[in-house]
Amino acid sequence: MATRPSWRGHIKLSLVTCPVALYNAISPAGDVHFHLINPDTKHRVKSVVIDAATDEILERKDLLKGFEFAKGKYVTLTKEEIDAVRLESTKTIDIDKFVPAGDIDRLYWDNPYFLVPDGKLAAEPFAVIRAAMEESGQVALGRLVMSQRERLVALEPRGKGIIATTLRSHDEVRDMKDFFGEIPAVRTDKEMVEVAGKIMSQKHAKFDPTTFEDRYEDALRDLIKRKRKGQNVIETDEPESEESNVIDLMEALQASLKKKKSAAKTAKTKAAPKKRAAASGAKRTSRKTARK
Repeated sequence: MATRPSWRGHIKLSLVTCPVALYNAISPAGDVHFHLINPDTKHRVKSVVIDAATDEILERKDLLKGFEFAKGKYVTLTKEEIDAVRLESTKTIDIDKFVPAGDIDRLYWDNPYFLVPDGKLAAEPFAVIRAAMEESGQVALGRLVMSQRERLVALEPRGKGIIATTLRSHDEVRDMKDFFGEIPAVRTDKEMVEVAGKIMSQKHAKFDPTTFEDRYEDALRDLIKRKRKGQNVIETDEPESEESNVIDLMEALQASLKKKKSAAKTAKTKAAPKKRAAASGAKRTSRKTARK
């Protein structure tokens, strides 16, 4: 494989165990990354670790990790002490339950990974576990330790492999009541809801991630391209004026509906001449063929 696995270990279903490798399903290759540069020398800048009290420059390898239990007071731990805390799931994804996918709130889904058999001998037990999961029609839940942290992981059969998605813990997800609780209760107008529904139906489409483009990333790449050519002028567009204080909500909904219909009609009108031209061309071709 082109990339290194994020984790290596075993997947275990009761007494069936199989060596597996976990690969990150998300590639950062499309992101634009920057380094800090000294504007005078154009050299890359290095980060330096400094003692907050003495300003002494320190080596990272000599540092300890500390937990602040009171203001300015820490319990320090060495790497060896942290590594000594080993959990049973450190190198094993132990499947302990199956749940319907719909039971897992989308707020808890985190990062996806590809789970594959690690080695030729692992292919058969991996296929057995994957097939059993597929027949169950449910999501398998297990635990694994990545980056010295235990995570709950959801396993789903996909193709010939398994998608493993880490799940956020309950403490990580904020209570929506803290944010939605202050939203006032509003009695909606039935006609307005119907108009909004029509607007939504006009925008109905199938999900296609290939159509999404990160315009900010594209703009950054264009800026970098122009800078490499020696163009130092930064062009800025005038910000579009945003309409605020909508007086009549129904009027805005109706206008949105008419705008969408008008756009569809215009597109249809533009397409019509092309169709007529194509039909006309086909007729001319058929006449020539007939004469021949």
